[in-house]
Amino acid sequence: MLTKIKIPLPDNTDAVLAMDDKLLDIDQVKNILKFCPTKEEMEQLKTFQNFGGDIETLDKCEQYFLELMKIPRMETKLNCFLFKIQFNTQLAEFKRSLNIVNSACDEVRKSTKLKELMKKILHLGNILNRGTARGAAVGFKLDSLLKLNDMRPSTGKITLMHYLCKVIARKTPDLLDVHEDLVSLEAATKIQFNILAEEMQALISGLKKVKQEFDACANDGPISEGFHQALREFIGHADAEVTSVTNFYIVVGRNADALALYFGEDTARCPFEQATLTLLNFMRFFRKSHEENIKMAEAEKKKVEKEEQRV
Repeated sequence: MLTKIKIPLPDNTDAVLAMDDKLLDIDQVKNILKFCPTKEEMEQLKTFQNFGGDIETLDKCEQYFLELMKIPRMETKLNCFLFKIQFNTQLAEFKRSLNIVNSACDEVRKSTKLKELMKKILHLGNILNRGTARGAAVGFKLDSLLKLNDMRPSTGKITLMHYLCKVIARKTPDLLDVHEDLVSLEAATKIQFNILAEEMQALISGLKKVKQEFDACANDGPISEGFHQALREFIGHADAEVTSVTNFYIVVGRNADALALYFGEDTARCPFEQATLTLLNFMRFFRKSHEENIKMAEAEKKKVEKEEQRV
């Protein structure tokens, strides 16, 4: 690890104290963290010094340890430095995920085409169930959408989804491009709320530790003055950002829960992840069935033309 550090050891620690990410990148800081001296190693080196040991007799690694030991709570400072380097990227990725979830929720609830398509499906279901207890339904479970792709007559090749697409193409063709209203849906299915919760907690707890070190290093004396000032500037920026994104996270969580309620589902039974995945799969089956209908119609047309030519 030491061979990868191209600058002298004192300059290396100065770069850490200045939180200079131009001299030390994220990988270098991680390496330094990985090879920080343990408590036992520090005790051994302190004993060596107390008994008048000659520093020149120490190997490069031991000299490196001594250099790190000059700085109070060096490991904590490195973790603060690492958090600062990663902060903007982590925050940007987190916001991107929240925006995708929020957009997907808005697109689903605001799509008049999706609403009309759901009405058509409900009407079709009531026609098929006419004369039974289910023939006057006012709604259906979201996962019932996928059953359209499995249901088919005993003598036919096409599914109920194919039939639905034929009816839509004939009577309300403007609903066939409903997927264009839901451009964020696929990206939203790749986002897990438990992961978002962990990322949110990582930002909050990381900033909390930075603030704790900021308070602690105020009493370190001259050696930590630069580090203390760098933390002051970073906290001023990061505190406002974390507060803002925390509020946004709460809003997005409510919108995600509201998506299940929009379809009359229980959020525990049909969480955001399941609702979006079900809708995405339905859209895929719907589009595929429509494309297959077109191909079958073209094939039938060619068959008729060929028969006419033969006659």
